[in-house]
Amino acid sequence: MIIVPEREIANLMTREAAFVAVEQVFAAMAAQDAYNFPVIREAIGHEDALYGFKGGFDRAGKTLGLKAGGYWPNNLDKHQIINHQSTVFLFDPDTGKAKAMVGGNLLTALRTAAASSVSIKHLARKDARVIGMIGAGHQATFQLRAALEQRQFEKVIGWNFHPEMLPNLEKVADEAGLPFQAVDLNGLRDADVLISITSSFEAILQADQVSPGTHIACMGTDTKGKQEVDPALLTRATVFSDEVAQSISIGEAQHAIAMELITEHDITQIGAVINGTHPGRTSDDQITLFDGTGVGLQDLAVAASVVDLAVANGVAIEVDF
Repeated sequence: MIIVPEREIANLMTREAAFVAVEQVFAAMAAQDAYNFPVIREAIGHEDALYGFKGGFDRAGKTLGLKAGGYWPNNLDKHQIINHQSTVFLFDPDTGKAKAMVGGNLLTALRTAAASSVSIKHLARKDARVIGMIGAGHQATFQLRAALEQRQFEKVIGWNFHPEMLPNLEKVADEAGLPFQAVDLNGLRDADVLISITSSFEAILQADQVSPGTHIACMGTDTKGKQEVDPALLTRATVFSDEVAQSISIGEAQHAIAMELITEHDITQIGAVINGTHPGRTSDDQITLFDGTGVGLQDLAVAASVVDLAVANGVAIEVDF
């Protein structure tokens, strides 16, 4: 079995490689060449933690496995480590034998950012110039860096529950040579692309705070009860997701579905746009919304890619398991 420690990931995995892996696996899902297993995600009653498993099988890429981990909200304050902790396990689909164990913390950040970036590539207006961020935590910086590569953005605007964290976004904007402006929620109407990446359990962004033609990537809602946007926004938008089943059960769409504002038939897998079987955006004034719940196949795709890189670079650890 191959082990790729967390410490090696940063020197191996790039945003570009993560983007390609995620885009390909979304396409395979839509072509029914890959499928996710049901998600297990539970509050464990200790340290306020959420813990669970996401897994699946990509027949096209011959990738089988799972990611185990979750969210420990006290980690940063109590242990000086990031709140999200995870590990990916890969298995040989031909024999079931354990194949690899890969540090999943940075990979989770990269694959989540890649997913919203894929949605921007395929759904945002070509002339999008202002990108807005809702959330300014650890993951938000990954989101912004990946998103800035998809359009010729000219300005970054941002809002956060804790305004003192907004310099995290300003630093990324500075790196890209772009101006940054802190705004209130109404100011987000100026955004051509919006990314929400928070741990909120109630709607932040209201339907009337989004302008026609905007693309929204909702990336924070991945658990039953979580919520970042007004359910009415999903009635104004053409809705896409990484996986419809997760979108209606643990994603942003769960609330609009519960209120009977939309049905699951109103949601399209983004892989269909990638494959060309759905047109995606059809007008400049159309609002598009990507419900990025985070599927196990994303984790497996980036983990398999990093294993290959680790072997090629001579940093993979081989053990007799």
